[in-house]
Amino acid sequence: MNQLKNLFLLIISVGFLNSCYSFSGSSLTDEKTVQINEFPNNAALVNPTLSQQFSTDIQNRFLQRTTLKGTKQNPDILIEGEIIDYSISPTTISSTTQQTSAGGTIQESQNKLTITVKVRYENKLHPELNFERNFSDEAVFNSSLSQDQIETSQVKIATDRIINKIFNDIVANW
Repeated sequence: MNQLKNLFLLIISVGFLNSCYSFSGSSLTDEKTVQINEFPNNAALVNPTLSQQFSTDIQNRFLQRTTLKGTKQNPDILIEGEIIDYSISPTTISSTTQQTSAGGTIQESQNKLTITVKVRYENKLHPELNFERNFSDEAVFNSSLSQDQIETSQVKIATDRIINKIFNDIVANW
C-alpha cells in the first residue's frame, strides 16, 4: 500500500514539473527557412581555406540540427557575416624543457590562434531578435606545430567553438 502511495506521488510530481518547464529549448517557432551566405575572409592574415570551410560548417550545423530548410529566396532567417580576425601570437613559455643533442635545454613555448567572426542575424518573422555581433575564440597549441598542422587541427577547434556560440545565440532559448 505504501509503495502504491509513493508511486502515485511520483507520477503527480513528474506531471507537475513537466507542466512548469518546457524542454523544447528552441527559440525558433514559426521559422521554416534559412539562408546562410558565405563568410568572406577579410582578416589581415588570410588562411586560404578558412572562408569556405567555415561557411560550409555553419550551414551544416543549422541544416542538420534544426528543422530549417535552406533557401536562396525570401528566407525567414538570414545569417551572414565575415571573418575579421585570424591571428597567431605567442602566449607562454612553459616550465617543460627538452634536452638538446649538444647538452643544453630548450623551454617549450605555446602559441595562440585567435579567430573572430562578425555575424549579422536577421529574423524576418521576429525582428526584435535581430543582431550584429562579433564571435571570437582561440586555440592554444605547442609552438612546434607546423602551419599545416595548425590549419587542420587548431583552426577546426576554434571555428567549432565559434559556430557553437552562434548556433546557441540564435537557436537556444536560454
